[in-house]
Amino acid sequence: MFKDYDIIIVGAGHAGCEAAAAAAKLGSSVLLITMNMMNIAHMSCNPAMGGIAKGQIVREIDALGGMSGIISDKTMIQFRMLNKSKGPAMWSPRSQNDRALFSFEWRKSLESINNLDFWQDTVTSVIVKHEKVVGVKTLLGVEIKAKAVILTNGTFLNGIIHIGEKSFSGGRYSEISSLNLTSSLINIGFVSERMKTGTPVRVDGRSLDFNKMQEQKGDERPEKFSFTYTPKLIEQKSCFLTYTNEEVHNILRTGFDKSPLFVGRIKGTGPRYCPSIEDKIERFSDKTRHQLFVEPEGWNTVEYYINGFSSSLPEDVQYKALKKVPGFENVKIFRPGYAIEYDYFPPTQIKHNLETRLIENLFFAGQINGTTGYEEAACQGLMAGINAHRKINHLNDFVLKRYEAYIGVLIDDLVTKGTKEPYRMFTSRAEYRILLRQDNADTRLTPKGYEVGLASKERMQFLHTKENAVKKIIAFLKSENIEPEEINCLLESAETPVILQKSKIVNLLLRPQICLPDLIKYSAKLNNFISGLDLGRCYNEALEEAEILLKYEGYIEKEKEIAEKISRLEDVRLLENFDYHKLKSLSSEAREKLSKIRPQTLGQASRISGVSPADISVLMVFIGR
Repeated sequence: MFKDYDIIIVGAGHAGCEAAAAAAKLGSSVLLITMNMMNIAHMSCNPAMGGIAKGQIVREIDALGGMSGIISDKTMIQFRMLNKSKGPAMWSPRSQNDRALFSFEWRKSLESINNLDFWQDTVTSVIVKHEKVVGVKTLLGVEIKAKAVILTNGTFLNGIIHIGEKSFSGGRYSEISSLNLTSSLINIGFVSERMKTGTPVRVDGRSLDFNKMQEQKGDERPEKFSFTYTPKLIEQKSCFLTYTNEEVHNILRTGFDKSPLFVGRIKGTGPRYCPSIEDKIERFSDKTRHQLFVEPEGWNTVEYYINGFSSSLPEDVQYKALKKVPGFENVKIFRPGYAIEYDYFPPTQIKHNLETRLIENLFFAGQINGTTGYEEAACQGLMAGINAHRKINHLNDFVLKRYEAYIGVLIDDLVTKGTKEPYRMFTSRAEYRILLRQDNADTRLTPKGYEVGLASKERMQFLHTKENAVKKIIAFLKSENIEPEEINCLLESAETPVILQKSKIVNLLLRPQICLPDLIKYSAKLNNFISGLDLGRCYNEALEEAEILLKYEGYIEKEKEIAEKISRLEDVRLLENFDYHKLKSLSSEAREKLSKIRPQTLGQASRISGVSPADISVLMVFIGR
């Protein structure tokens, strides 16, 4: 019934979809196994992509040739560039998406890939021979052979849903758990632990009074995620902002004695940065209110997602409290919020290519590694798909360094530090934020995606067009002057000192009050030059990157120098099977951690918790550096 596949991917969430698309496009024969074909790339939590640091990841996925940015652009109903008032290192794109359309577009895209097959079933174990994976077994009793297997099981491994005093098995609301795979992996020798996450109540938008809320419109000139020719967003739907109050909090407190979180029925660790509403009330008892973001689920539905009201309290308590929120006085609930507890495998058990240390050709990606968020899962799936294909074809691992991508930061954090709570990406986790901006993801990563065979020739041509334009714009701004009578009107309106004699255009652009599009409007010479470049669809991208490179030139160069110094440690390889216990000059903790994690480079070793600078010096002396 089944042929032998190159790669089997278990789970069709965001990680599984990216893994399947990448591996199949690279030429591997792929089987994607999912428990429900109707929920491919289902947005289990909020119907949105991107956000702080997460938007950078979506741009990086796209730059490498992944699909998340393209699907997001096709299904977005609102776009906002967050943190625009801060420096460009903090700018983060975010889209509100049509939940149903997002899943539909993903499935349509996957079905268009010829060497990608599908099977609806539950995988109960992996088949291993001589410490190498050779296939999977399913609930139907089917054995399917493959050269590599990627597990992207999300929250389905022994998932338990909690609502008040009620608990029942489930990987998502109204979907069954995967009950046998964890024990299969434990029997092989893997270590598993428990985590917890949650999701808010869903409500009927027809029952809400939006006049009592603050409207949040999308950007006036919405951008997009993908560097390809995806459709521009013309019409947008608004989100809304409202707040809880002390009356809401007091009602919620009446259910605390039935909260699975507080009475100890939930053993898994929850996300620190996205706590439930009851957790926020308990932890921040001095706060009299908390923000709630009221987000539409799509173009053609009245369902709304209440971001900020994640809860596992009894459904009647959720309902009573919600009715005291401004605008929710007559609210009708579609589904209560709930918490879900599930198995994950501490990620110190994987390598930087996402292959497990214990079993060859077995890869983990997504929430199975302890992360939370669509974007974090998707980028792992992409990297696992690429590396599984490369591994079975005897090619070198494809690994991104910390100064090359947020994806590199994420995977390095997981492998070298592990995680005891759901890992979420923040800009603060990256040492090189000025280098890892959302605007230059294509410059950083498209050549790498093209080299591995995933990014197309057209992408590279577009990148070259943009880069050449940026160089020409920068050269022009540095060499050409502007007269006072041309520009003083703009300077006065921007409340910045006027000029008394002609000045280099770049000197005016360096002022924080002035931006490049404004200069183009006032300088005929600059306008004519830009028009002559015929930038086409890279117009906005080229102008934005040129301005950033000029305004932050000193900071960028300094960060590059630091990254180059640090990269020297990254290039110093460590022997994979070295016996660290022989080096008595190392601390006992360093010997233990290095033996367990097996860093591939000195740089990776330096980031392991418990390995001190003194330990790194010992290693450097030992290897003759």
